[in-house]
Amino acid sequence: MQIMIGVMNDPRRSIYDEIEAIGEAGYDFVDLTLEGPAALEIDTRRVSDLCRRYGLAVVGHTDPCLPWAYPLKDLRGGCLAVLERCARIFHRLGASVMNLHPCYSCPPAMKADLPELNRSALPPLVRMARDHGLTLVLENFTAPFDRAAVIGRLMAAAPGLEVHLDVGHANLGSDGFDVFLDRLGPHIRHVHLSDNRGNADQHMPLGVGVIPWHNVVAALKRAGYGGTVTLEVFCGDPRERFRYLAVSRDLVRRLWEEVP
Repeated sequence: MQIMIGVMNDPRRSIYDEIEAIGEAGYDFVDLTLEGPAALEIDTRRVSDLCRRYGLAVVGHTDPCLPWAYPLKDLRGGCLAVLERCARIFHRLGASVMNLHPCYSCPPAMKADLPELNRSALPPLVRMARDHGLTLVLENFTAPFDRAAVIGRLMAAAPGLEVHLDVGHANLGSDGFDVFLDRLGPHIRHVHLSDNRGNADQHMPLGVGVIPWHNVVAALKRAGYGGTVTLEVFCGDPRERFRYLAVSRDLVRRLWEEVP
């Protein structure tokens, strides 16, 4: 059981420079996020050539702020068109997975209806992704989408929807990583790793915060996970970023070898 370790491009920087840096650092894939300011429009042929040069696979990541479940038909339709454009790009680049964040946008008086709004909007998105050869994976985030039961109900309403487990988010929410892996383990198709101190989504290098990484790796292995793992480590200084990423990668690799 092996994992692939990758890095997300920083959307503030040239996507082509980012792919070169990720490739030069020897990662397995780029978690390609299509968001502003520097990754709204891309040259897919140039991206494909760069990925081929460095032997990088691609995982699809979408803008976390799209109001795709807002209760206005025209707005949902516009978001579907945006996400389908992303799906076409990811398909051209050989991806098999496309991430989606829960939608929190709604009229103030409808906050309690967020799970139902998401549930009703998901089926056409799952079908669209499948039409482009992609599996749509929903990322756990803040309440009410911090509970495995809520994610499970959304999956039941949208057959084919799978799970993107963000361990940093799980450390902040109602259900920890162990609950998600215990209840939804067979459906987890992509994983994000970053550390925090339990009070904010700080995207720290692994080992700097309070997340018990030995336990995380043990739980992933018990669940039989052997897919893609993104190190979602952020840094204000791009010169230091890949040092922090390297420390995190070394920790994951060592634990993956040591933990039964």
